[in-house]
Amino acid sequence: MTLIRQDLDGYDLIGDVHGCGASLAVLLEKLGYSYREGVYRHPRRRVIFLGDLIDRGPRIRLALNIARDMVEAGEADIVMGNHEYNALAYCRRAPPEWAGEWLREHSPRHNRIINETLAQFRDHPQEWQSHLDWFMTMPLCLERDGLRVVHACWDHDLIAPFLAQCPDGCMSEEFFYDSACPGTFAFRVMDRLTRGPSLPLPAGLRIYSGDGFTRTSFRAHFWARAPLTYGDVVFQPDNLPDDLENQPLSTEERQRLPYYGPEEPPLFIGHYWCEGVPALPAPNIACLDYSAVKYGRLVAYRWEGEQRLDANHFVWVDVAREGSVPPAPDDIALA
Repeated sequence: MTLIRQDLDGYDLIGDVHGCGASLAVLLEKLGYSYREGVYRHPRRRVIFLGDLIDRGPRIRLALNIARDMVEAGEADIVMGNHEYNALAYCRRAPPEWAGEWLREHSPRHNRIINETLAQFRDHPQEWQSHLDWFMTMPLCLERDGLRVVHACWDHDLIAPFLAQCPDGCMSEEFFYDSACPGTFAFRVMDRLTRGPSLPLPAGLRIYSGDGFTRTSFRAHFWARAPLTYGDVVFQPDNLPDDLENQPLSTEERQRLPYYGPEEPPLFIGHYWCEGVPALPAPNIACLDYSAVKYGRLVAYRWEGEQRLDANHFVWVDVAREGSVPPAPDDIALA
């Protein structure tokens, strides 16, 4: 055991919720949290959310209110996901001297991603603005009591100088605006920590994803010590086209990938749309995004200080279609 806080038995880390608010309530109750005084609480444990609370799911307001109430009551922590960042940029106007009107272009693709969130807050504009303000207080990474948490990728070469600039791990306004400009340090930090590494596909090749999007790159992981091929690093549910798993990685491509070694502290990430039964991709790394909003699983890991993670510590609920999950207490209040 390496926990520092004597009042805790451990942390419960919860992956991408994506608006599955009722399933989140069921998972918390399965983990032993009870709804008291308007907040889910546990006498000896604390939650850490891995970001991506919003978008796509049927009960986004509920998911946000459960998580935010826990954080503000001191019962949970959270790191920012790319969907919280995208919402901030989508809803913030660009400075007058910029070419576009918004920090994140209101393109058909971007509109589609955030549409469900905006629809569920259409009659609650002040509540939505309050949540946007809260997103700005979310750190991009956490390191405490022997564990590390980031939404997509722990990149030492970016995190160290970022924390020197923003010691609490939260964006300043200046950093936020800089992060919308490709090529800046802030953009590289935000892209790597919340979206993770990716590699472009060879010219002319496309991935037609199950979510309806067409992609020209693939998500890659960052714990292969000496990867040789695309298949050694691909980390996403969509298969690579043709015979690309056997495509050799170029020297430049290998240099673009960070490396998180087995001697590093336990690391918890989300983001990558895993499927099936939760498993550990490395002895000290757990990915907790198991495609909840695709009627997959909403997954938690019960960490008790172990440096070598144990797949028996995964806890999950199967996400049912809207209406088949019993409402949580505050679900009724939000109806």
